[in-house]
Order: sequence, then C-alpha cells, then structure tokens
Amino acid sequence: MAQDNSNYVWRDRKHHLWFPWSFTVYYIENERLMIQTGLLNTTLEETLLYRIVDITCRQTLAGKIFGTGNIIIRTKVDATAEIVLQNIKHPMATVRLLSQTVEDSRQSRNVVGKEFYGGGHPMPPMVDLDGDGIPDFEQRPD
Repeated sequence: MAQDNSNYVWRDRKHHLWFPWSFTVYYIENERLMIQTGLLNTTLEETLLYRIVDITCRQTLAGKIFGTGNIIIRTKVDATAEIVLQNIKHPMATVRLLSQTVEDSRQSRNVVGKEFYGGGHPMPPMVDLDGDGIPDFEQRPD
C-alpha cells in the first residue's frame, strides 16, 4: 500500500531513542491528523485539525538528549479527547507547525472558539444592578 508523500504537511514515526523503528506513523494531510498503527492489523485514526483545542509538548531528559518528545493534543467533539503523539523528533518545531496548521484550518472553515468552549451554555446576562456603572451578573431567584 504505497502512499504519495506530496500531500503531507508533516509526517513522522514513533521513535525508540532516535531510531524510527515502529509501526506507528503520524501525518497531517488535507486538514486532518492521521495516526496509523500496526503491521498485520492496521488501524487508521483521523482527527480534523479544527477540533484541536490544546497542544502540549513534554520532553524527558532522555528525550532532550535524543531530540524526541511527546506531543499531547486535546480535542473537542471527538471520540478521543486526548491524543498522544509519542517520541516525535523535533517536538518543539512540530508543535509550532501543528499550531499554525490548526489555525489555518479554523480560518479556512470559519470556525471560532465559542463553538468549542463553554459547552453551549450561555453566560448569564450582564446588567448594572447596583447603579455604579459596572455591569454585574444578573441574580437569579432561588
């Protein structure tokens, strides 16, 4: 099953020390983060980039020595709320690339943050209850 690398924004494998000896491949293609695992039984997971809300990079001392680290991705409206890209080479540069690609994906789809945050619960209306010119949260009767 040969794949054309020309559409990849980024591609890497899970590394052991600095060697990319694993059957886990991560790549970004067509505004999607793809995770392919397995040799005989292959699983392909897909996450739309605009659903990513938080990206964290973790590097151990060994990771700093070998130039690898984990990237933890948190998503909204997805089956897996936390995705871990394990032992990626150049993790800081990858986080910057991923962040920019996520923003580009949101802009191309006209997605704004309010669609992800707050769980659809509107904020209570702000009114000036005490007449001091500063809006207060509206008090609700008990």
